[in-house]
Amino acid sequence: MDLEKMTNDKKLYLCKWYFKVGFACLPFLWTVNVIWFFNEAFRKPKYDEQQHIKRYVIFSFIGSVIWGIIILSWIIAFQVNRAKWGEFADDISFIIPLGVP
Repeated sequence: MDLEKMTNDKKLYLCKWYFKVGFACLPFLWTVNVIWFFNEAFRKPKYDEQQHIKRYVIFSFIGSVIWGIIILSWIIAFQVNRAKWGEFADDISFIIPLGVP
């Protein structure tokens, strides 16, 4: 998508939409929002909608970092405790590794 061809109103709408949809447990959309709109928010000359875009980009970044920490914490906890959790870990595993009782 080429943001240069979009009007400022459409850019703000799209940035806001990605931010809101990120709350539906889709934190990768917040990351996409930050990547796509970082230049619009911080490097382009000032325009009316830029302040709102900047706010959505900052909040999207914060949300992405928080979700990243949560997901990384879960991965570490699961990998460390998988064998101890026994059948429960098998039930929530997508792939059951061989060789670990």
